[in-house]
Order: sequence, then structure tokens, then C-alpha cells
Amino acid sequence: MVKTIHELDLKEACIQAAREVIAEKGTEGLSLRDVARKLGVSHQAPYRHYPSRDHLLAAIMQRCFEDFANHLDQASQAHATDALLGMGEAYMRYAAQHPLEYRLMFGTPWPEPAAHPELVRHAVHAFDLLRNQLLQQLQQRASAPQSDMLALLAQAELQALFIWSALHGMAGIQQSNVMQHLVLTPGVPAQAEPYLMGMMHTALTQGPAQAPAQVSKAPSAPAQKTHET
Repeated sequence: MVKTIHELDLKEACIQAAREVIAEKGTEGLSLRDVARKLGVSHQAPYRHYPSRDHLLAAIMQRCFEDFANHLDQASQAHATDALLGMGEAYMRYAAQHPLEYRLMFGTPWPEPAAHPELVRHAVHAFDLLRNQLLQQLQQRASAPQSDMLALLAQAELQALFIWSALHGMAGIQQSNVMQHLVLTPGVPAQAEPYLMGMMHTALTQGPAQAPAQVSKAPSAPAQKTHET
């Protein structure tokens, strides 16, 4: 709770107050008027930094993506033996410990992206961390220095999308209400995440050796139809 406007500058205080409003009412209930009311300032005060409600929401989402990317980056560096495993565990940990921020990033319609390039930049950076780590591993395993870099990049991107989908699916299921009502064998819920990590490792190490050929090539022009006379 923001106690007094003197403890934080107005711009930062608006972000904190807006997160409280979202926690109480959802993003649909967010308004600059509610933020001003929570801070005890005039209704016009938030407009000094945020021209609209969407600008404030974009700032909050940008902060979430920035924190999320830093969390993944630190985890990959701290996991000396397997950076990907560190990132995967960090992903699941962040989703469990920050459910509001996680929903804001992946379950909330974005404000107009063209008007908020910093939001896009921070969101893409989180994916880049995963793609770059995968590309580095593929390059280390490449049979020759002349390996097709475009094919390796495509393979890294396919693997990144696979990992992201798997982690996001597990995180979403664990946060859903239905998870509380599943009748599972004792021990299964606790084993779910380690099992997922193991299956992803198996898929990456024993899956297709390279990306499908059509991914690394530009699409060919459609054949011209001939008209019989």
C-alpha cells in the first residue's frame, strides 16, 4: 500500500497504486481516477506522467516484463551446470510467486503496441534470452563451423517456442481452479514440474536433429497457372 505521496515520486506511486487497483478490480477496473483516489491526490495529478489509462497499463506491463527477464537471466547465470534448467525452474517459480504480474504479461490484452515501443522491447527481450541460450548450445554441438546459421536459428526458435508453450501450459494449469479439484495419485502434483523439465530435456536432446528444411528457406513463388485454349 502506498502510504504517502512523499515516500515515492508521483510517477512511481501511480504504478504501485495501479497494481493495487488491478489486484482488487482487474485491468477492466483500472482508471486514473481510481489511482488518484488511492493516492489521495487530485484527479488530474496522474496525467502529468500518464496521458491515458493505457499509458499507465503499458508502464506496469513493461515493468513486469523487465523484472521477469531479469529473473530468468539471473537464474540462468546462477545455474552453473544447466542454464536452460535454471531458466525453466525460474519461469515456474516466477509464475507461482507473482500470479498477478504473470497474468498481466500473458493474459491481458496489450495497449496499442505501436504507441508503447518500450513495452514491446522488454517483452521480446524475455524471449530473446531463451532463444540465445538455445542457439548457443546448438552452435556448440554443430558438426562444423560452416553450419547453416539460418537453419540453426530456426531450430533454436522452434525449440524456444516449444519450451515456452510447455512452461506456460503448466503454469496456467497450476493457477487454474480446476487443478484444485483433480483427483491425482499421491505425489503426482509434486512431481509434475520435475517431470516436465525432464521431458523437455529429452525432447531437446533426442528430438529432430535440425529444423524442417522449409523453415530455413524463403517461400517459393507460386507457380503460374497456364490457361488452355
